[in-house]
Amino acid sequence: MSAQNFQSKIRDHWYPKEISWLAFNERVLQEAADPNVPIIERVRFLGIYSNNQDEFFKVRIAELKRQVLIAQASDRGTIEHILKEAIKKSSKLSEKFNQIYHSLLKELGKNEIEFKNEKQIDENQRNWIRHFFTSNVKPYLSPVILTEELDVLSFLKDPYTYLAIEMSNKNQQNYALLEIPTDKVDRIIQIPNENPKSNVKILIMLDDIIRVCLDDIFKGFFSYDRISAYCIKMNRDAEYNLSMELNRTMIESMSEGLKQRLTAIPTRLAYDCDMPKEMVKFLVKKLKMSDYDSISPGNRYHNMKDFLGFPGLGNKNLEYVPVSPLHCYEFDRHPTMFKAISTQDILLYYPYYTFSYFTELLRQSSYDPSVIAIKINIYRVARDSRVIRALIDAANNGKQVTVVVELKARFDESNNIEWAKILTEAGVKVLFGLPSLKIHSKLCLITRKEEGKLVKYCHIGTGNFNEKSARIYTDFALFTKDERLTEEVDNVFDFIEAPYIQPKFRHLLVSPVNARTKLYSLIDNEISNANQGLAARITVKINNLVDEGIISKLYQASQAGVQIYMLVRGMCSLIPNVKNLSTNIHIRSIVDRYLEHPRVMIFHNNGDEKIYISSADWMTRNLDHRIEVGTPIFSKHLKKIIKDIIDIQFNDNVKARIIDEKQTNQYVPRPATQRAIRSQMEIYDYLETLEENKREKKKK
Repeated sequence: MSAQNFQSKIRDHWYPKEISWLAFNERVLQEAADPNVPIIERVRFLGIYSNNQDEFFKVRIAELKRQVLIAQASDRGTIEHILKEAIKKSSKLSEKFNQIYHSLLKELGKNEIEFKNEKQIDENQRNWIRHFFTSNVKPYLSPVILTEELDVLSFLKDPYTYLAIEMSNKNQQNYALLEIPTDKVDRIIQIPNENPKSNVKILIMLDDIIRVCLDDIFKGFFSYDRISAYCIKMNRDAEYNLSMELNRTMIESMSEGLKQRLTAIPTRLAYDCDMPKEMVKFLVKKLKMSDYDSISPGNRYHNMKDFLGFPGLGNKNLEYVPVSPLHCYEFDRHPTMFKAISTQDILLYYPYYTFSYFTELLRQSSYDPSVIAIKINIYRVARDSRVIRALIDAANNGKQVTVVVELKARFDESNNIEWAKILTEAGVKVLFGLPSLKIHSKLCLITRKEEGKLVKYCHIGTGNFNEKSARIYTDFALFTKDERLTEEVDNVFDFIEAPYIQPKFRHLLVSPVNARTKLYSLIDNEISNANQGLAARITVKINNLVDEGIISKLYQASQAGVQIYMLVRGMCSLIPNVKNLSTNIHIRSIVDRYLEHPRVMIFHNNGDEKIYISSADWMTRNLDHRIEVGTPIFSKHLKKIIKDIIDIQFNDNVKARIIDEKQTNQYVPRPATQRAIRSQMEIYDYLETLEENKREKKKK
């Protein structure tokens, strides 16, 4: 087959990433529908789904809209088709969401947790609500009266939910908008039970508390016979243009970009299906919605991402059983972190292990007289970050601290701007990297003076330096002082600070320097082995697979007979099981209580396996437009741990779905004679046994 025909075949077997992303979020919705998941966790999965959908419209749909506007005529039809299909698929998922939501309300009731609205409460509860409203809610409410002249887009904010108010009498009709202050008051409020002897917990939405007290806001200012409130939610385009004039700092440019996001074009309007048609038309007109936008009627409540914080109520069995983080014997048996890393490379897998080993490494570095310098790049950190605190302590103790802050970390930009200011004020050297390359690597480099020589210790990981996400995301973290890696990590920091320097990397996979070519070479090696009749196999765990070049290589490898096994959590544009193209490619996806986040690549290499962990997904942006770092694993012991973990996941028959040509999200079938294998829990048991065996061996 000619190269031209092969590329044409690829385009014919390409699953649109936007539709694939919706298939991933459908897997999240499956968790909300799964009766084997504790009921409160199922409600929280509704919150995860809702939060994901918001991001989908702010990012994916917005991007498609921009592509339609700038596309050539020959391409516009395809993009418009994908856009319409995405909105259609999203609408179907919304219907499914609503069905699950109502069924969960019934399930909560069976477990002595009941939701009530403003029409279902008794007089005592109404009085309690009025008092709560006056003290806790009313001070944050400032209605905006809608007129023909008012520019609604100038003040309507994406993250919030609004109540659209209709005040009417015989002579006139007035509209207003009320922002529901969920940044100041919890969205879900527990109110007293009318029967004090009952164990039933009564909940009410903040929206309905406001509905109870509408007259307290508008009476005396407006004349009306009837007043009604309908929930609405809007999403805006999250992209922005950065003005990069030479006399502007990066922070000033980012601040300007964030302001643009606040007034960007809407991409979706969701509203209460009971809202009067004339009111809907008025809002659509005021929001300047187009034919490419999603305008969808829905539930009485929107912005269900607030269910992420659904309170723990009732019996403990209504939530996941807490899992105690494991302690690492290799670290615990040494007096300092540096002594432990000097003894051997150490690999942690979060959230199974506690993240405190990394923060302890920074804490010790902050006052260790032998430590000279610390370099780290930050993408997302926790609000009360012990990482930031340790870096400031190190600067106060005279260490040379360099922090690369990625200001363009989507939806964390404002937080990172504030951290940059705090670090700068503390005397830390803050770098912002390159305007054209987002820095997504997970690197920390610590330099010590030992016996008159400079010795470097480094961390290379797949996840952020974030204590909060390390409790819910699965990620690998390698701690090493191997000079083959530490010297190249130092070169990455040099490249960030001086991009005109082009260092060579022999071991690390660094985007955009050598990662793509190195991956191509590793795949080509498996193809060559297959052509020679040797065993050839590629095993990959990734978040997203949408890069055309990588997919082309994988199709070639499959045609050559390379066996390819993949775990893809999110988007997947590769279509498996296509005759004469991808019959040797097998893909699964796992969605469970932890978010699967690490990137792992295992190349058989004729028995001398090459194993990498990386911060980079197989997307064009990660390989060509970001600074990402992947590292080889040299230790045979650590290689085995990674392989064992991946094998456990491929044996999952509880939470694993098969990625087929239509991405229908069918669960991996489990024969009646086969025991249930839920990989996330099996991995915990596996690692716990490893640690117990190490400690038992030491006792002997």
